[in-house]
Amino acid sequence: MSDMSDGSGVVSDSPLPDGPAPDSPLPDGAAADDAVLARLALGLEGVQAAQRGRTAEARHSFERLWAELGERGDVFHRCVLAHYLADLQDDPRAELEWDQRALAAADSLTAEQAQTYRSALQVRAFYPSLYLNLASDHLKLGEPDRAREQLERAVRSLDALPEDAYGAGIRAAVEDLRLRLRG
Repeated sequence: MSDMSDGSGVVSDSPLPDGPAPDSPLPDGAAADDAVLARLALGLEGVQAAQRGRTAEARHSFERLWAELGERGDVFHRCVLAHYLADLQDDPRAELEWDQRALAAADSLTAEQAQTYRSALQVRAFYPSLYLNLASDHLKLGEPDRAREQLERAVRSLDALPEDAYGAGIRAAVEDLRLRLRG
């Protein structure tokens, strides 16, 4: 999935360290049925709309996907989808609620579940981005103390990031937000 930014300098992309493989949307060895394909189509529509800057269309597509997935759907899917939906919100309070859903899903995601989607996937690597987004949300809501708390969680989890472009982007965004909170 693509990077999304709210213009604040916070890198908001998939909690996956290097994004999902575009040619591998299903778990290793999973067979696609019509319902899965329909959900994948909704997800792809959302990603394409977001990439083209059509936020409302992307949000609508992802909300339809969320409605199909439900609060009890696959925890990995809920984490990723909520993370994306947060980035597409116009209201900072709604953005915070979606980011909280993403964090709650990550908290219940096991390494084994995540690795059914990509064998090298580490749940720990989701947290720097999730906490960073929560910090940004709180700052937008005029809650700098809460923003600092979440940013500190992001800082403490940075060691889970890979040494690649994704990790560098999150580290830079953490530092940027840290500087903004000092000023």
